[in-house]
Amino acid sequence: MSAHSEPSPTQQPPQGHRGAVATKKTKKATSKEERRILSATLVGTTIEWYDFFIYAQAAGLIFAAQFFKPLGEDNETLAQIISWASLGISFLFRPLGAAVAGHLGDKYGRKLVLAGTLILMGLATAAIGILPTYGTWGIAAPIVLILLRILQGFSAGGEWGGAALLAVEHAPRNKRGLYGAYPQIGVPLGLAFATSVLLILTATLGTDAYMDWAWRIPFVVSLVLVAVGVIVRLKVSESPVFEEIRERAEESSAPLGVLLKNHSPLVIKAALIFAANNACGYMVIAFFGSYASKTLGLNQNHVFLSVILAAIAWTAMTLWSGKLSDQIGRRQTFMIGYVLLFVLIIPVWMLVDTANVIWFAMALLLMIPGLALSYGPQSAMYAELFPRDIRFSGVSVGYALGSILGGAFAPMIAQMLLSRTGHTWSIGIYLMILCAISLLALARTPKDLHTQEL
Repeated sequence: MSAHSEPSPTQQPPQGHRGAVATKKTKKATSKEERRILSATLVGTTIEWYDFFIYAQAAGLIFAAQFFKPLGEDNETLAQIISWASLGISFLFRPLGAAVAGHLGDKYGRKLVLAGTLILMGLATAAIGILPTYGTWGIAAPIVLILLRILQGFSAGGEWGGAALLAVEHAPRNKRGLYGAYPQIGVPLGLAFATSVLLILTATLGTDAYMDWAWRIPFVVSLVLVAVGVIVRLKVSESPVFEEIRERAEESSAPLGVLLKNHSPLVIKAALIFAANNACGYMVIAFFGSYASKTLGLNQNHVFLSVILAAIAWTAMTLWSGKLSDQIGRRQTFMIGYVLLFVLIIPVWMLVDTANVIWFAMALLLMIPGLALSYGPQSAMYAELFPRDIRFSGVSVGYALGSILGGAFAPMIAQMLLSRTGHTWSIGIYLMILCAISLLALARTPKDLHTQEL
């Protein structure tokens, strides 16, 4: 089934797909329940992405020297490429996590799966915080580090789909974009939180202490944050769409198999739509900061402050873009974002290369409108793309594959392009190509998804 065969708002969709008539009978959440649900999706995704991003930042600043330099035969550039590769490897396991979580979420509900993914992420993150380095454990240290990173990737693969559906499936039709933007802002908030912790540590303990041992603190603190997130998530009600599916015995006995057999084109389309945003996002999340401090020699704390400022702007604009998509449509909002990224990415690199912290901050801020507009509506668009009985599997696998195509190895590719050409414009060309691919995928997506019933 293709997204092009979506029923119009005036047609009655087939049972087990959109369920327009049945959905009207679904019990709507009260305002208090809605606030609790939005808080749970926001808090949970913020903690999950905090865990994910402290690794991304450590991969750019710490792990090359402490875990991978001997593997790179004491070649700093090669060690950094290997460190970025360790970041990317976890993305390869996102589809597996997405498949498992999606299967369980479509059969047993969204809520418990979300609590499980958060616990797994927290345990893996805390374990990294107490892991001995290469100097103590030898080759075992980077191997265990990569295994723990794989667990993070497995967890992240199942996290986003559940949070997105919990928010969107509780939303009124005319607010699905806005509600769906709440789990989306967990990404920039997690980035702001992770970077703020690093800034506080380097400002209070000093850069040397941070590089030596204090980098472990953010990883260990994750256990406390995860406990809070799990408690919040277990208090929310199950998705009304899933409750209706369960009551009507419409859940698929093998949702993943149905997805791969009947809806593979939708999965590929969803992945391509997301790829460029994820690649450009990881420039802001990881690569820009590492490049600015290690290659251009900018003050690390100034770089951290710039990233925090960009993350705050990203948060506000992502929430706004979700609301905008309720008014002008998901596809239109996405396209505006990708056109902005396509046009601005080369000027952004020109500003970064001035090696001036003010222009560096401006470069990050220039990225934000495009990133927000191509991310805020994603939860709602993905929920609207996939049939309800395999929706968790569809949105999770589509998101995970998009992460592999986009952000998984984007920092590593950027490092290799920079090493090979010596020019950052080569990285810009790579990102522009991804934006063009995502725009082509969007062009084959219906304009009126936001008018359909779930």
